Amino acid sequence: MAGLARDGLILGIETSCDETGAAVVAGGTRLLSNVVASQVEIHRRFGGVVPEIASRRHVETLLPVVRQALDQAGLALSDLDAVAVTQGPGLVGALLVGIAGAKALAYGAGLPLVAVNHIEGHIYANRLDFPELEPPFLCLIASGGHTELLEVVDWGVYRRLGKTRDDAAGEAIDKIGRAMGLAYPAGAELDRLAREGDPEAFSFPRALREGFDFSFSGLKTAALTLWRQLQDREEVPLADFAASFQEAVVGVLAEKTLAAAREVGAQAIAVAGGVAANSRLRQLLSEGAAALGVPFYVPRPAFCTDNGAMIAAAGYVRWQRGERAGLDLNAVPNLSLDG
Repeated sequence: MAGLARDGLILGIETSCDETGAAVVAGGTRLLSNVVASQVEIHRRFGGVVPEIASRRHVETLLPVVRQALDQAGLALSDLDAVAVTQGPGLVGALLVGIAGAKALAYGAGLPLVAVNHIEGHIYANRLDFPELEPPFLCLIASGGHTELLEVVDWGVYRRLGKTRDDAAGEAIDKIGRAMGLAYPAGAELDRLAREGDPEAFSFPRALREGFDFSFSGLKTAALTLWRQLQDREEVPLADFAASFQEAVVGVLAEKTLAAAREVGAQAIAVAGGVAANSRLRQLLSEGAAALGVPFYVPRPAFCTDNGAMIAAAGYVRWQRGERAGLDLNAVPNLSLDG
């Protein structure tokens, strides 16, 4: 679907986890507003997301966030062409809040309702910063819940080259960060610490050397074991540990992404998801793409984390195709790009 039309005002709603997001995007690429109500401070005291609390908070904040997004865009609900909402994957209770709100808004205003896959939304986040990005390209999605390597054949047409067989990359980072005493979510703090440390100070295992699948459970276990040993010896070189662990995670992500790019002859490489904000991953992929002679795309950090703008961008393409969801739309917590 190259050369998509540039009209279409889409309200995107995202509530798959612990961010309540609403945004208005025109033509799939032009950002008119983007509002995110984060629950990080609420869940930080628990060391991770508490699903029931997340759902309750979405109920409280969804409509105010939508109103703010419309106000920022200078639009009324009746000015829009469609409402797009995350159907999955994610926390079922959190997803249901967003879907119920989107249904009410769409039905009340007589607007089409469009269902969007959360993972697909992350891919489209790149278009908000790089409208020139067109398929085919290779995309690594790395976040707290997902790690996948996809060939984007066309908008909405994907070929999965690899995925994690156990923990997602961001999940492993958060669990090790929690053990280190870093505040949730640990990614940003680990990244900052790693810049001051030696990435070769400690050696960690790297599983699944062959193929394009990922595995982080063995690395996570090895890191936890080493961390406890260091604590027992009262030797805790925090920055060196952070740098070595980070290098093991993002090194594998970059290595497999670049190997896949070579195998499929990728014309461009993109990365998306929360882990895409990691400075070392960006550096490795940027340098690797340059060596291959292909452009590299990564969205600004605000578009790496969950937001409504990416859902609006993805929803625009599905709206253009004539895809519509009914009022029987339900949450699919394990939704994949295959179905």
